[in-house]
Amino acid sequence: MRVRFAPSPTGFLHIGGARTALFNWMYARSQNGKFILRIEDTDLERSKKEYLDEILDSMQWLGLQWDELYKQSDRFPIYREYAQKLLGEDKAYKDGEAIILKMSAPPIVPPLSERRGETSPPADLDANKAADGGPLQIIKWFDLIRGEITFDASEIKDQVLMKSDGSPTYSFACVVDDALMEISCVIRGEDHISNTPKQLALYHSLGFKPPKFAHLPLIMGEEGGRMSKRHGATAVTEYRKMGFLPEAVVNYLMLLGWSPGNNQEIVKMATALKNFSIKKINKAGAAFSMEKLEWINSQYIKQTDTAALVALLRPLLAQRGWADENFDSAKLENIVNLFKARMTTLQDFFYWGEFLFVDPITIDSEARVQYLSQDRAKEFKLLGERLREIPEFNAASAESVFRELVAKLGIASSELVHPVRVALTGKSVGPGLFETMAVLGKDRTVKRLSETVFHG
Repeated sequence: MRVRFAPSPTGFLHIGGARTALFNWMYARSQNGKFILRIEDTDLERSKKEYLDEILDSMQWLGLQWDELYKQSDRFPIYREYAQKLLGEDKAYKDGEAIILKMSAPPIVPPLSERRGETSPPADLDANKAADGGPLQIIKWFDLIRGEITFDASEIKDQVLMKSDGSPTYSFACVVDDALMEISCVIRGEDHISNTPKQLALYHSLGFKPPKFAHLPLIMGEEGGRMSKRHGATAVTEYRKMGFLPEAVVNYLMLLGWSPGNNQEIVKMATALKNFSIKKINKAGAAFSMEKLEWINSQYIKQTDTAALVALLRPLLAQRGWADENFDSAKLENIVNLFKARMTTLQDFFYWGEFLFVDPITIDSEARVQYLSQDRAKEFKLLGERLREIPEFNAASAESVFRELVAKLGIASSELVHPVRVALTGKSVGPGLFETMAVLGKDRTVKRLSETVFHG
């Protein structure tokens, strides 16, 4: 089993391309086969190194390691050789500097038999001629996802093989490479279905055995229609910047059009590979849901070892100037544990945890109006004095002092909990108040209580 993913470095790797790469990679790994990465950079003007670097980096970040890597720009002599071969066999002709394939009738081949499942033979031409022995009328193949697909061959015009600038066309380079790289199955988006009959004609003209084909459904927006940037059609790099974990992105992408069964949503790769089958991919387009992706990511964050999360967050903290490489690891782990259950993405850490790294803090305006309008300076002063006297400052000792104070003052805990939280964190919601105090530390907790300004 040999499959390939063939991106063009004329743009970044987007989420749709990433899913195509994933299904190819999963098919290869589930069949103990090879996953080939082929860079289709025949458009020398539009192909950019920055795009190529981003594609390779994104593939590695997603864990989709390839077994072989090719660049079409290195293979121009091969395409010219096969174009010249077709010229010599009178299957192609020249028009100026361009070389063009004649779409003449191939000889009769056996018609398509009934084919089902992944064990089906490769696609063939159904070369039924018109009653008068005229040109090829029908090209059809059995698609592993969509079943039998039929095209009217008479509508296919002569095909350009080599352009006048000496570069190959997409379909010609694609067919030559798939044949020479011994690709067993071409798994690609359904937007390529219209290319398949042209390519089957090329396989026949070149005398190559065609591979099997499987055309994936497109990823749709949440409101139907093609996915737009607003609905998630952004580069994989953007998801990385937004703080998504690669395992979560891969988990979500595999659910767009395929199911491991039993209504599983969090699927480990080892389990997925045992159950993966091209036959289980749906024909209908799958709707992209940012909300679902975020939920899956939150589950992976909860399951990720805290030390591993710290390692991911350290460079981001350094970029913000919040913590350098000397920042105490144990303290950072305590901070991460404080917010781990509340994080949807890694970026959420910076929203929830800002008060631990930045002085002075910014207090949310609504929280200020709601909780710091009534003068609580007396209560804050008394709380600060009692907290300062604690010999071993932790969540339990801070809570004990707090509850003793509110009992003595004869007020409900809720009357003081929310104002104190806003004074310490700038937000009206967050993790447990006393766990927050413990991570903030005694000195900073007391200092913020003493510096809080009330607005009546």
